[in-house]
Amino acid sequence: MIDLGALVSLRAVSTHGSVVAAAEALGFSPSAVSQQVKRLERQTGVPLLERVGRGVMLTRRGRHLVDVGSRLLSDLEEIEAGLHAQADAVAGHLRIAAFSTAMRGLVAPVVRDLVRAHPDLTLSLAEREPWDTIELVATGQHELGLVHRWGDVPLAVPAHLDTLLVARDLAEVIVHRDHRLADRAGVTPHDLVSESWIATPEGTICRQWLRRMYDGTGRPPRIAHEAIDFDSHLALVRAGLGIALVPRLGRSPLGDDLVALSATDPAPTRDVIAVHRRSLAASPAVSAVLQALVGAGGGAQT
Repeated sequence: MIDLGALVSLRAVSTHGSVVAAAEALGFSPSAVSQQVKRLERQTGVPLLERVGRGVMLTRRGRHLVDVGSRLLSDLEEIEAGLHAQADAVAGHLRIAAFSTAMRGLVAPVVRDLVRAHPDLTLSLAEREPWDTIELVATGQHELGLVHRWGDVPLAVPAHLDTLLVARDLAEVIVHRDHRLADRAGVTPHDLVSESWIATPEGTICRQWLRRMYDGTGRPPRIAHEAIDFDSHLALVRAGLGIALVPRLGRSPLGDDLVALSATDPAPTRDVIAVHRRSLAASPAVSAVLQALVGAGGGAQT
């Protein structure tokens, strides 16, 4: 009989490319993962890993086992979710990944009430970028994720994941109160072509959206400073080092020094979307978390 725990370890090696990376993702030691894979090789009677240089890769039979076994693990997950649904049991352990402002504005406000209402439910939270979150959920490393999608900036979601719109968020242009545009009701990208921006790093979805805002101006945005955290953006704007595009969701108070301006043509809006594997659709625990997030997201919708 194939050991399901060992199958999970082999799938992790396939997903992450090495025993060490698989161990880190699973929270095991590398030796434990190696032992589980060796146990699986003894059970199946075929080699599943082969050494390549200083690393390892799956053999053809190993890849076949992961492909077929992943369907088996998904079926088992669906069976377990159905059993919990029949018992109406909000129980188990859910791993949730979310981007930073969703963690502050959506997840954190509901966690305490969730675990109080459902004492058999435990949650682990991790802050991740949307692309990383989708991979974590798609590969079985997390059960739930929160991602954001700005306008027409693409965000690929695998077919075996279900999505749910949790909130619609709006970003605003943040300027210092002494800025020349601070008394304006709203601005367009044409009003901002000469401005210096504080932006998220290259490759992030927020940076892609900022670039697309400028499509009709014939000029790219002038990036003066980079920071991954929006609280840092606010601090740098407060210091007079530029302007920033900051979403409302999870935003810290602006105080007296900063002014939020509405942006149009285009309006910088984003959908906040929950993702989970379709095999978990019947899970009362997943449903309870989704319901709580949608309730919290109502205040962030525009």
